[in-house]
Amino acid sequence: MGTETLTAERILEATEEVLRRYGPAKATVVDVARVLGVSHGSVYRHFRTKAALREAVTSRWLSRTETALARIVADDEREPGAEKMRGWLLTLFDAKRHKAGDDPELFATFIVLTQEHSGVVDAHLEELTAQLTRIVEEGVRAGRFASDDPAGSAGAVFVATARFHDPAYATEWQKPTIEAEFDAVAELLLRGLRA
Repeated sequence: MGTETLTAERILEATEEVLRRYGPAKATVVDVARVLGVSHGSVYRHFRTKAALREAVTSRWLSRTETALARIVADDEREPGAEKMRGWLLTLFDAKRHKAGDDPELFATFIVLTQEHSGVVDAHLEELTAQLTRIVEEGVRAGRFASDDPAGSAGAVFVATARFHDPAYATEWQKPTIEAEFDAVAELLLRGLRA
């Protein structure tokens, strides 16, 4: 692996692998370098500290969800208002649920990392509520939503649906009734926003 060009992206991929294998308490930059077949100094040339590397991995992990959701916000084929918001909320729920269920070791690791890097998490939450705000604004312009404060409405929707995206609730996401509960909450919120 050492003959390939060492890039930040390769380092982040290797770091995810190391975190998955050893967990955040035991993973080291030396472990990452070993996986890549380089010296730990080579890793430090891209990321000055272990904390910077862990923050970059956390940001990369969260940005995957942001990117998928941004496609929904930008999708002109989706009807503005309820259809777009329901799709956005469901995509967020599915993304978080899949991360928790498909790779529980890495999900647990990222819970620890997000607690360490609250600035990264704060920026992620701001981006998500900004996307929701754009959906509410578009719904208002299209006459499908009624809101004098789209940002406030978006924030309320985000908080009201926390059970379906906040990792603190991950143990509930596999319950057989969770999808019906999601549908009920989403319908209630969308009904409240309708013009």
